[in-house]
Amino acid sequence: MVSLVGAGGKTTLMFRLARELAEAGERVLTTTTTKILRPAEEQSANVVVSADVRYVVKKAEECLASHPHVTAARGDLVAEGKLTGFDPSEIEQIWEAGLFRWILVESDGAAGRPLKAPADYEPVVPACSSLVVGVIGLDGVGQPLDERYVLRPERFSRICALSLDSPVTEESIACVIEHPEGLFTRCPAGARRLLLLNKAEDKRTQLAGQRIASILSESGKAKLDGIFIGAVGREPAGVICAGGNASGHCASGSPPSRG
Repeated sequence: MVSLVGAGGKTTLMFRLARELAEAGERVLTTTTTKILRPAEEQSANVVVSADVRYVVKKAEECLASHPHVTAARGDLVAEGKLTGFDPSEIEQIWEAGLFRWILVESDGAAGRPLKAPADYEPVVPACSSLVVGVIGLDGVGQPLDERYVLRPERFSRICALSLDSPVTEESIACVIEHPEGLFTRCPAGARRLLLLNKAEDKRTQLAGQRIASILSESGKAKLDGIFIGAVGREPAGVICAGGNASGHCASGSPPSRG
């Protein structure tokens, strides 16, 4: 059970992981505890929508006979083009049915911004999640701390002690990542934590990602099991570095790798 939290590419990451897992023959479910855009055909050919968990399990089993990837949701907001999510307990019921090797859950919303600070009720992470992946959009570095680039900028400002409308710095992002009320708040005890610094699509954002990784590695407060810098929306994914156990960070010029 993998929960995705944060901002700046969660949905893209979820469906990319699902595609690669399905290509490897793994049975995988993509779903949400919040809202997601209804996936395009190439993202997920099988979409099951029902508030009845038993029906979801039955229909998913039928879909798995033809393809190893299924997307499920509780409701369909047709006018908005979005799917509404399950309660965490309902996702746990689907997990307990044993149909899927992997369940990928978008457990947070960011309204399209690259950065966010969570509200008191966020993220909505199933308690049985064994892995929580925090996502940060590096295209938010250097942008003003306001509603255009940061969801809930006032909370971000309070957590990292950065004035509203000031340029977002690598240090402030690192602070939000490791703060108890920040990116990994509500992470279940015992779940592993991975960080994806996403949208590293040019030298500026790559260097920003490396700076954030360096700060976090030296601090150790975030208790991360790994830090990745990359661009999951690209082909290939373009993960430029990975630091195991957050004990190190990438040097400039690290070779690309898929992961």
